[in-house]
Amino acid sequence: MRILSILLLTLFIASGCCSQKKVDMQSTQIEYSAMSRGYYKSIVVKNKSASVTKERNADAVKSNIDDSKWNQIVSAFSKVNLENLSTLKAPTDKRTYDGAAIGNLKIIKDGKTYETPGFDNGFPPKEIEELVNLLVDFSKE
Repeated sequence: MRILSILLLTLFIASGCCSQKKVDMQSTQIEYSAMSRGYYKSIVVKNKSASVTKERNADAVKSNIDDSKWNQIVSAFSKVNLENLSTLKAPTDKRTYDGAAIGNLKIIKDGKTYETPGFDNGFPPKEIEELVNLLVDFSKE
């Protein structure tokens, strides 16, 4: 009987932790933008939906995110240290001479905003590379 109670308690605690993570993502908005003088792209992901804008002053194209892609985003997001986001260093400097658009990742979680310094579009810092690449895939679809 004790083993059964311990097993049920463990299962209950584990399921509580999993559902908590989903709740956290419901209050999270992830925004990726890339822009230069002649280029603009904005991708906003929230609550299993994505909005993509490819031109300034254009309407966003909205789409739903399937479960497998959403799980990839949640997994990549869980690896990001939000507190260190503002201190990330860009691996390249092409944006300084118009060699690349300026990329930026902004995460709004529980009313608090976390943002990276500018980096070259297509060359994000390693710490956020997986998440940024998943977001950029929406603009290719």
